[in-house]
Amino acid sequence: MAQIYHNPKCSKSRQTLALLKEHGIEPEEIHYLLDPPDAQTLKTILQQLGITARELLRTGEQEYKDLGLADQSLTEDALIEAMTQHPKLIQRPIVVHQGKAKLGRPPEDVLALFS
Repeated sequence: MAQIYHNPKCSKSRQTLALLKEHGIEPEEIHYLLDPPDAQTLKTILQQLGITARELLRTGEQEYKDLGLADQSLTEDALIEAMTQHPKLIQRPIVVHQGKAKLGRPPEDVLALFS
C-alpha cells in the first residue's frame, strides 16, 4: 500500500494526493506534522529517495535559521534529529510505495512509483 507524508495545508501536498486519487490510488495519509516520523523511519525514507538529510530540509523555515541548520559541519544524524523534533523542516509531500519514495515536487513525479 502506498503512503503519503501529507500536510493538508500545503498546496503541493493536496495536489499530489488528488493526483494519486485520480489514478485510483488511495494512499495511507500520514499527517507528519501531527505524527512525525522517528529517526529510523526518516533514514529509510532518505534511502528510498536517494538523497541526503540536507536535501530533504526546508531551508526557508524559521526553524532552519533558529537551529543553525545551515552549518555544514552538522552530521546526517543531527539533521535527521532536527527533522524528527521539528517536522515542519521536512520537504513534502513524500509518497512511498513498494520500497521506493518520491517527492511530489512537482506532483506528477510520484506517478513514476506506480508505472
